[in-house]
Amino acid sequence: MAKGYLAFVLHAHLPYVRHPEYDAFLEERWLFEAITETYIPLIKIFDRLREEQVPGRLTLSISPSLLAMLEDELLMARYAAHLGKLIELSEKELERTQSEPHFHYLAGFYHALFQETRAVFERCSGRLAGAFKNLHAQGVIELITTAATHGLLPLLAAQPKAVEAQVVTGLDYFERVFGFRPAGMWLPECGYYPGLEELLSREGVRFFVLESHGLEHASTTPFYGVYAPLYTPSGVAAFGRDQGSAKQVWSAREGFPGHPDYREFYRDIGYDLEFDYIRPYIADGVRVDTGIKYYRITGPTSWKEPYHPEMAKERAAQHAGEFLQQRMAHLEYLASTMEVAPIAVAPFDAELFGHWWFEGPKWLDFVVRKAAFDQDTLELIALSDYLDRHPVHQVGTPATSTWGHKGYFEGWLNGKTDWIYPELYRCAARMEALAKRYAQASVDPLVRRALNQALRELLLAQSSDWPFIINNETSTQYATRRVKDHVARFCYLAEALERGEIDADKLAALEAMDNIFPNADYRVFL
Repeated sequence: MAKGYLAFVLHAHLPYVRHPEYDAFLEERWLFEAITETYIPLIKIFDRLREEQVPGRLTLSISPSLLAMLEDELLMARYAAHLGKLIELSEKELERTQSEPHFHYLAGFYHALFQETRAVFERCSGRLAGAFKNLHAQGVIELITTAATHGLLPLLAAQPKAVEAQVVTGLDYFERVFGFRPAGMWLPECGYYPGLEELLSREGVRFFVLESHGLEHASTTPFYGVYAPLYTPSGVAAFGRDQGSAKQVWSAREGFPGHPDYREFYRDIGYDLEFDYIRPYIADGVRVDTGIKYYRITGPTSWKEPYHPEMAKERAAQHAGEFLQQRMAHLEYLASTMEVAPIAVAPFDAELFGHWWFEGPKWLDFVVRKAAFDQDTLELIALSDYLDRHPVHQVGTPATSTWGHKGYFEGWLNGKTDWIYPELYRCAARMEALAKRYAQASVDPLVRRALNQALRELLLAQSSDWPFIINNETSTQYATRRVKDHVARFCYLAEALERGEIDADKLAALEAMDNIFPNADYRVFL
């Protein structure tokens, strides 16, 4: 019998980016890259684990905003076209590199990879959510979710109805797509504040994950630190992140992803090759990553050596063994000092596996297999399964916290982003007033549509992705525009509702533009 448990929690999330007003849009590539490099590779790995009956469970959180994009016919048609272009480019690369044996081999490697990706996508009939649902039903993964548009809940806490709208709308949409209510919730940016668990409990949530200091600074000193959950007074379990497990995997400097044998993320033929050659495969004349990368990390300088997939695969296997050995040693020690079976929780952004760290899915596959067949010290487990087996734990209230820079809110609330929140607060107050005004059971269908669309615009404006992007100065203009556009659209609808003059054509245009969450219901603000 295992002496302890290891719980991987992968959080798949992207901001809602959909622009039907353009034939193609640069930022939609965020989704396309994540599907090709993370979501389909994970599906392939989970499918093989199921087929080969490899024991072990993982937890996968899929955000409602990402789920809405994966369910969107327009975006999936655009992804299929994007994938077709990648295959075409890889075919051109096979011709171009004929006189360079190793690069020709790599071109063939990518050509085969993209074709296999298309085969998986077509096998799912373009619905990746269906593949994940099947994996959940087959017991390979446990699916959970997060708030509707990933709003940072502690920064919305001054308006409880705004928090409730994020949580309830997200859970409702997840249930609409998957057919069941999730047992757990990934708090956006692991952002927690005392009292949030009361809402989660009312909505049937059993557990959430938070940063380690949120558990360590709880109202009750946890006997076992982050290696056992803490029940909040409302009965929802809080699991803390194990820093040792996490840093070894996500850190490019101190962890595995920075090893010289792994593929170099920042070296792509979209930048290396002549512009006229690459023009048809980039974004409207803008050089971008294509996903075809021929070099490995090599070292900290700009000089790079060619990538060797088999060498990288061997390194991933070695690193999986190292990771597992350290977790085993740690859990064996913890088990000797604890009266309950210890659990090490390793939460990550899912996009780390494959997109940022190309070999990440292979590494994860090796970890699962080695855990199943090469040892008997620990067991890979889903968080709800752990609670089922070990239901008795301390009770206490975690501390306000988040992950990210300095462990609180500086990455989302600072001098670059502080203009956002007064706008969000004003809109939420206006939304609550509108909900009360139209609280009666019989509301004109056009008015109801306008109210529900106003809710969608507010939720989209509240996304934590926009201040995060602005703070990091990556796509600042786009993120700024998104906040201002959604606030402006909300205000237009609010004014029309307040005046009682709704333009049906303009409302329909907004519904077509921002069609997230078809089941959004303004009455969540009542």
